[in-house]
Amino acid sequence: MKIIVISGSPREQSVSRRIARHLVGALTSKEIDRVDFVDIRDEGLAPIQIVWNREDLIPESHRENYQKMDEADGFILVSPEYNGGYSSAMKNFLDHFPKRVFQRKSWGIVTGSTGAMGGMRASQQMILLGAGFSAVVCPRMLITPQMDRKFDVEGNLTDDGFQQQIDGFIDEFLWLTSALSKPV
Repeated sequence: MKIIVISGSPREQSVSRRIARHLVGALTSKEIDRVDFVDIRDEGLAPIQIVWNREDLIPESHRENYQKMDEADGFILVSPEYNGGYSSAMKNFLDHFPKRVFQRKSWGIVTGSTGAMGGMRASQQMILLGAGFSAVVCPRMLITPQMDRKFDVEGNLTDDGFQQQIDGFIDEFLWLTSALSKPV
């Protein structure tokens, strides 16, 4: 099983990146073939001009990442909530890939905010985004209120009471990814 965790915040001091880093560590301890981390801050993609639906359209600097995305069995998308929505930088990143990269693959949705709602409105929009890509969205999401109080800057969990939520999300996401990865 190959999983990609995408940190969708372009901000240099991103708090949601802490969640993404924590999930990478948690997944690495599971029996998974490969866990990759994509940080939107490192991608440097201009606003979408063309979908990479042919190899010759993919810039050389993005071919390795494209290959990993194409081979992935599932994706965990981590986004902060900006004004009631998910990260536009993540949407721009995803739009560069053709639908077939995500089609019939699992999407785990993780949102966070420094407020009490935890990015709930962003998560609802991300469900629609997953449907647009023909992805299979995991019904169990990881909604993270007061995310700045739950993880330190290295991505370590500082609120032990939140561990059960993380474990439940990961278990459901991996079950779905495994079920979708089996030959029909």
